[in-house]
Amino acid sequence: MSATTTTARSHAEPGRMSHRQTLEALSGLLLVLFVALVSSTVVSTALPRIIGALNGSQTQYTWVVTATLLSATATTPIWGKLADLFNKKQLIQISIVIFVVGSAIAGLSQNAGQLIAARAFQGIGVGGLQALVQVAIAAMIPPRERGRYNGYLGGVMALATVGGPLLGGLIVDTSWLGWRWCFFVGVPIAIIALVLLQATLRLPTIKRENVKIDYLGATLIAAGVSVLLIWISFVDGTFPWLSWQTYLMVGGAVVLLALAVLVESKASEPVVPLHIVRQRTTALAILGSLAVGMAMFGGAVFLGQYFQIGRGYSPTEAGLLTIPLMAGVLLSSIVAGRLISKTGKIKPYIVVGSIVLVAGFAMLGTIDHATSLVFVGAGMLLVGIGVGMTMQNLVLAVQNGVQLKDIGAASSSVAFFRSLGGAMGVSILGAVLANRVTDQITHDLAAAGVPAGAASSGTSALNLNALPEAFQHIVRAAYGDATGHIFLISAAIGVVGVIAALLLKPVTLRTSLDLADRERAVSTAAGAIDGVADAEEPVAQNGARPTSR
Repeated sequence: MSATTTTARSHAEPGRMSHRQTLEALSGLLLVLFVALVSSTVVSTALPRIIGALNGSQTQYTWVVTATLLSATATTPIWGKLADLFNKKQLIQISIVIFVVGSAIAGLSQNAGQLIAARAFQGIGVGGLQALVQVAIAAMIPPRERGRYNGYLGGVMALATVGGPLLGGLIVDTSWLGWRWCFFVGVPIAIIALVLLQATLRLPTIKRENVKIDYLGATLIAAGVSVLLIWISFVDGTFPWLSWQTYLMVGGAVVLLALAVLVESKASEPVVPLHIVRQRTTALAILGSLAVGMAMFGGAVFLGQYFQIGRGYSPTEAGLLTIPLMAGVLLSSIVAGRLISKTGKIKPYIVVGSIVLVAGFAMLGTIDHATSLVFVGAGMLLVGIGVGMTMQNLVLAVQNGVQLKDIGAASSSVAFFRSLGGAMGVSILGAVLANRVTDQITHDLAAAGVPAGAASSGTSALNLNALPEAFQHIVRAAYGDATGHIFLISAAIGVVGVIAALLLKPVTLRTSLDLADRERAVSTAAGAIDGVADAEEPVAQNGARPTSR
């Protein structure tokens, strides 16, 4: 018994580290997280200029973002499962290498199609980073203590999300750099992260026999999600809602995802373990993450476009104008993280955060091309506060209820559905924005007595500098007015997150690294109490003790 317990504990709780050792190990992980976040945020303000330079369309604008989210979504559960089977540190390093190669290819793209393909490859690495960083942190820090470190995560998120747009704006506004450096800039950061991880990260490798990876289930999930997102991007634009294309794509997606569920239910090592997903806390956290992902990614990705196309600001100015959003993330994640570690309670902060997120998007849902920037900033601040209080804490709620051996699959499941929500949000809102912008531009040009084709003459509407000055105002007004509408949709989606948060079961975060440790401690304590009770049990009248059951 003693030997068995010692062995289990060595696997479950590999030498609890001091605060200083934890911070040293976190340095590389946080830098990895920074690299992954910057890959998206650095192009947020630069993307209008990039797509304009490549003469791309609004649909291609959306797919530059969606391609990364889609491939990250499809691969996240695979990375999570690999983390439960193989060395986590090596997997993180492999993810960084894939990310760096994808970044280099994206920077060398000659047209929008090549850029989209490169971003899809880059997303494979991003999927690994966003899943594995959470897994590595969970393998080092117990849930109760993890709240205090969520503040550091929030700080990195805020720095990447504020610094990324600013960096992207400065790059495209600097003539001797050019937009390609938006992708090249992450390479040296990733190399530094590799060096830091090699020096500081020490995680145990738990070798398992007869390892099987569910490639069929992963393929079916990726295929089903991809078909669904492709349909969302092109419906009502390339073909109508009720058409053979719709029936084929939606029907095909439903069949593929149904087959994926069937395969996952029978696989010995499923990519998305259904027994974990069916747990109440995990299911609600997934639903909340899906809503938060749709609202956050789907709404925030178009802010850079709103400030540049709809309001006429430069990429650098657009980056500065997004600071309230990231200030909200930084402030709320640090404060909420400290309070969660102090109290051990997590549900109240998720509930409040989800409500604030909806309120912020509701405010942004009223903006147009002439709204006061103070009002827009207040709405962004509320959205940031909501994101900071919900996104990381939903993952923490799930990690608290699973054993360390399942932490990879559980964490990646939440990250998977959050990325799926983000990809769906970007696709849906991007399609809505493209259709509304096209309709409004066509209407306004017709009202001005100008045929719609005469304004562009084959030039992308996102390349404002190439348009006649008389038409630039029409395009700006169309984008500025349409953006408010997609934020309103984001608010409606966020309501689902509020409902999921309210239904979460109130729990106190455990202080042990592994759920098995807490269960053993409870069992030991219960046994000790029973022993004391037996010792104090009164002697029967005949002088014999009662027979134990």
